Amino acid sequence: MTNPVRIANCSGFYGDRLSALKEQLEGGSNGRDVDVITGDYLAELTMLILGMDTLRDADLGYARTFLKQLEGTLGLALDKGVKIVSNAGGLNPSGLATQIQKLAAELGLDAKVAYVEGDDLREAGLFDGALTANAYLGAFGIASALTRGADIVVTGRVTDASVVVGPAIAHHGWTPTSYDELAGAVVAGHVIECGTQATGGNFSGFTDLFRAGAPMTKPLGFPIAEIAADGSSIITKHDGTGGAVTVDTVTAQLLYEIQTTRYLNPDVTTHLDSIRLRQEGPDRVEISGVAGAPPVERLKVAVNTLGGYRNQFEFVLTGLDIDAKAEWLRSQLDGQFRAAEVVWTQTPARGGDADTEEGASVLLRCIAKDPEAGPLGKPFTGPCVELALASYPGFTMTSPPQKPSPFGIYRPEYVDRSAVEHTVVHHDGVREVIADPTAFLDAAELDPELGKRPSPYPAPADTITRRMPLGTFVHARSGDKGGNANLGLWVKNDGSPKYEARVQWLAKIVKDRKVRELVPEAKDLDVDVYVLPNLGAVNVVIHGLLGDGVAASTRFDPQAKGLGEWVRSRIVHIQEDLV
Repeated sequence: MTNPVRIANCSGFYGDRLSALKEQLEGGSNGRDVDVITGDYLAELTMLILGMDTLRDADLGYARTFLKQLEGTLGLALDKGVKIVSNAGGLNPSGLATQIQKLAAELGLDAKVAYVEGDDLREAGLFDGALTANAYLGAFGIASALTRGADIVVTGRVTDASVVVGPAIAHHGWTPTSYDELAGAVVAGHVIECGTQATGGNFSGFTDLFRAGAPMTKPLGFPIAEIAADGSSIITKHDGTGGAVTVDTVTAQLLYEIQTTRYLNPDVTTHLDSIRLRQEGPDRVEISGVAGAPPVERLKVAVNTLGGYRNQFEFVLTGLDIDAKAEWLRSQLDGQFRAAEVVWTQTPARGGDADTEEGASVLLRCIAKDPEAGPLGKPFTGPCVELALASYPGFTMTSPPQKPSPFGIYRPEYVDRSAVEHTVVHHDGVREVIADPTAFLDAAELDPELGKRPSPYPAPADTITRRMPLGTFVHARSGDKGGNANLGLWVKNDGSPKYEARVQWLAKIVKDRKVRELVPEAKDLDVDVYVLPNLGAVNVVIHGLLGDGVAASTRFDPQAKGLGEWVRSRIVHIQEDLV
């Protein structure tokens, strides 16, 4: 049996800490270097950004910061024999591979660079008006490139976990039917794909980590997955780095941007309700028991189209008569705008007698959108500016007039695998088409009700309750999936003897009706709630909360990043014997 492969992450998004690749290369202690370093750069919004780049220069379309990361680290990676796998190729993996080869030549290095392509469906004519259209590919192209001796593999749109699953396949020799092993690697990949979100970043229990003495003021260490031959793994980080790896920090990332209890990847269907977590030691969490099944037959495609242009103003309303001031301003402006869509939002007032001007102020935002830029230039900014001396008392804006900016609309699509040619171009130029799986999960087996309520737990006994924040003993992590908001809620793993009772309470209280009560914006939206008893969690999907996706949304928090923290702050009735 092969030894575990140590796979590190150095990027969770396009714009993450540039020094992370070097930190992961140099951070090994006591002979515990990593074997592979991976980076995830491709959020849905990033594909739109890269698509806009190609409109300016067809030779772009890749994450240029990845090249910057390699400048000071490529030689060290080659010396140590550490492989690098990244989806930074974006819309132009061949172009990025060429730039890496040029960089290696300039540095006097011999780097074997391979790339994976075939995801880009823009030229297929399947999606009218698509600026980008990329199928989500699996991990076997990456695995083949590494097996053939590549030092660096860059890809286009593979699934986020695939940059981790590919090296695990290459190391352990798994086959396309190694479903449990592949599923275990998918879970490990999902945990580390977003970088420091697994080590204390964006974590609702950060104050607990401070109280426990975790080094939270140091730069948070990027995560490492030690993946064993059976697909189980240990999530950890380099010694001496900031942050912490706990069952709760890992759970937070597990619940991030998932949908149902079945996590679909091109190579395997992962049963999220089979995952088992255990604190194996300080900054070491074991993931085991993950079950897998054949993948579904069709592939998901991320499509971005140009939606038009947008512009906005933010007005400051201070002191008394806030609502009257807002009403007067809107009455002065609404009839003058020529934009196709105008949305007004207002932050709530904090009450009277504030001891700072900021505390006495609210923000009134006006967001305008139109298919053309024209109505959003002077026809939009002019009427706003001209009211500076002719509207409510204390008229103030937070910024000067801006030019209109383009926005995109994201939508998911699905295609037959026959429409996609998953291809790896090896470091020696040989092209290899990756075969499709031979077995698929029947779509009928994907019961859409699987994992939904009712909860497997009995109803809580009637006891005295107290009105307290939901977050009293519940953590949360939230985010976006296209136009949907994902909200994961789970009970803190704090060693309390009340843990099981708290999990039962959470699974009973969080129903679609309760979600609409806690999030009034969702009152007319479809809400799905999935119960994950193995994680002490529920996962909530609020369909359509974010409209056409982050780039087009006019919501205050267009990616739902703060949704979880808001919901944790909401007051609910908690049984007194659980507190």
